[in-house]
Amino acid sequence: MTYSRIPESDYLKLLFQLRGQMAAILNVFNCYGLNNDVTQAVGECVKVAENFGMALRGKSTPIHILTKPKRRVLEDED
Repeated sequence: MTYSRIPESDYLKLLFQLRGQMAAILNVFNCYGLNNDVTQAVGECVKVAENFGMALRGKSTPIHILTKPKRRVLEDED
């Protein structure tokens, strides 16, 4: 199976749209002072979505970006 990519300009447009949709969905959490966390979560969700898309088209790659769940704000660091 060959792994093909769309033109870079189309890819960047789709990536911008995906990031905007993720930000809109998670915007509700900004009112709780989680702006930085929401911004980081959007970037991480976009990366997972990119990895998923590549795997879906046949690229042999894991989709995960984290090896364990993120620490909650109130939890002690290990």
